[in-house]
Amino acid sequence: MTSIYDADGKNIPCTVIEAGPCVVTQIKVKNTDGYDAIQLAFDDKKEKHTTKSLLGHFKKAGVTPKKIIREFTRFEVGHQKKFGDILTVDVFVEGEYIDVVGISKGKGFQGVVKRHYFGGVNNSTHGQHNRQRAAGSIGASSYPSKVLKGMRMAGHTGYERVKMINLQIMKLIPEKNLVVVKGSVPGPNGSYLILERWS
Repeated sequence: MTSIYDADGKNIPCTVIEAGPCVVTQIKVKNTDGYDAIQLAFDDKKEKHTTKSLLGHFKKAGVTPKKIIREFTRFEVGHQKKFGDILTVDVFVEGEYIDVVGISKGKGFQGVVKRHYFGGVNNSTHGQHNRQRAAGSIGASSYPSKVLKGMRMAGHTGYERVKMINLQIMKLIPEKNLVVVKGSVPGPNGSYLILERWS
């Protein structure tokens, strides 16, 4: 993350995202595949770490092996692309709003206070020992005699797919394929993101 100043002199927190170059590795059409979509690939990877089926897939498109492959069904109508075409930040416009999809930071196994924002037991009187961060009661005994599904308890936290909506593009840096968006995005530094346009 970083920050930039707008025209009014306000300091705006921003995130810098490397958006490309992405290569078109497949174009799906309704007649043969059942739906319309464009498949993009990003970030080079070694051939020895690529399966033979994927090597053939990339060879058909005339590109080197890539790490990330994603399909986009809501691509612009009339935005015709061919195998091997390269997409850069030119598809975006400064000032428009986009959605950013990523995997949130993993927190491991956490208790209910951190995972579900429980308040815990505030008063440590009346013989309550080590109960400040406990979950408390999780159900009745005779009925229903079980823990109901969806009960908020301790468990694995984070590392989930998260979509941040309505993030404004503050600046584009075409020579380095960088997009500067307002606010924060999910995931740690160096993680992979999907940028979705509204149109």
